[in-house]
Amino acid sequence: MSDFALELIALTRSFQQGGARIDVLRGVDLQLRKGEIVALLGPSGSGKSTLLQAAGLLEGGFGGRIVIDGREAADLSDRNRTALRRDCLGFVYQFHHLLPDFSAEENVVLPQLIHAAPKEAAHSRATDLLTALGLGARLHHRPSQLSGGEQQRVAVARALANKPVLVLADEPTGNLDEDTAAKVLEEFLRLVRSQGSAALVATHNRALAARMDRVVRLDHGKLVEGAGVSAAK
Repeated sequence: MSDFALELIALTRSFQQGGARIDVLRGVDLQLRKGEIVALLGPSGSGKSTLLQAAGLLEGGFGGRIVIDGREAADLSDRNRTALRRDCLGFVYQFHHLLPDFSAEENVVLPQLIHAAPKEAAHSRATDLLTALGLGARLHHRPSQLSGGEQQRVAVARALANKPVLVLADEPTGNLDEDTAAKVLEEFLRLVRSQGSAALVATHNRALAARMDRVVRLDHGKLVEGAGVSAAK
């Protein structure tokens, strides 16, 4: 098995806008070791979400290579790429995207059932994760009955439910107030580290980025290491 959860090699992505070609990613190279948490900085429109979509195998049109847990994505059929995404990746978005008709617990159970986990084990895992995130008393509440911070905690639990090799988070606290954002990020980092997953976290917030193991920044379509932020565990 590979030492790396993610390898992006000479990754490119361009779009046509009117008659103009816009090069969003211009040969991005990035390696994430297993268990490493990396912050991805960059202003709005810099291509952070595009890079995460590539790493998450969510759309095509990219040049270069994407390797997840040692498996070259370009070599896989659509079916096997979907299986790789299901088995190895977890996603947290700025907006939680929870299923509104299901409880917090059910939202965390469902991806495990899709992953063929036994029902009892899936419920136990969901309860453990949500309790660790401070939602032990809110297991049976639907998203509409939860605060924004609580909903995002459920989204974190859902992303981690299958113990993915790699978690991709796109501005996961961008829709929260500063205090709630700091708490949710702290809980997210603790759980990711405790289960040994790697994570790539896009954020505007340099203070939050400095809590991670390493910081990279998108600059004119390329990644710059460090970005002037002192990163620490």
